[in-house]
Amino acid sequence: MSETFRLGAVLAVAGGFLDAYTYLVRGKVFANAETGNMVLLGVNLLNRQWFTALGYLAPILAFAAGVVAAEAIKRRCQGRLIHWRQLCVLAEAILLSGVAFLPQELNSLANIAVAFVCAVQVESFRKVHGHAFATTMCTGNLRSGTERLWQFLQSGKREDRRQAGEYYGIILFFIAGAALGGFVCARFAERAVLLPCALLLAAFGMMFWKNETGQAKDCPRV
Repeated sequence: MSETFRLGAVLAVAGGFLDAYTYLVRGKVFANAETGNMVLLGVNLLNRQWFTALGYLAPILAFAAGVVAAEAIKRRCQGRLIHWRQLCVLAEAILLSGVAFLPQELNSLANIAVAFVCAVQVESFRKVHGHAFATTMCTGNLRSGTERLWQFLQSGKREDRRQAGEYYGIILFFIAGAALGGFVCARFAERAVLLPCALLLAAFGMMFWKNETGQAKDCPRV
């Protein structure tokens, strides 16, 4: 279940929403895409804007910490009754629910938390039907989708067409999440992040769905 397109779509909506949230509500920081933060970090360092630069360095470090946390959960929770990816999603939702109640004075802390959550998500959910995907950023998806589209145009293989459609589909869901984020953030400001919390809880529940044999697809056999 963790590699199905429908789960990836839900996570992509949440990812797009969170990027819009941190940019629109939390000081124009991209908590999902650290490349942009690295560029802004370099520019501010050059201009000797040390405090501003620190505001971009913090989410970068938090993102790295999130990757480590996801790997630690994976290592410690193998073979448990609940899958380690479900624990990651549940932890994401809990952490984001706290972000909703942080005031504007604590925007840096909010961005750190969101960057951490996005790193946990991108490290935990890396494939759709066996192929590498990302649900919190789309540059790699755009590259891979365009590559598959070109291969389909050259070979006519249905598999290449299907993969291209999945990559572009994830991109569209990410954009839809960002648009939804812009709409909700304009009305609920800091509390808007509760909506991606709900999406993550939905993803948590989806991973309990049964397959045709009655076995939960993402729960280990016991």
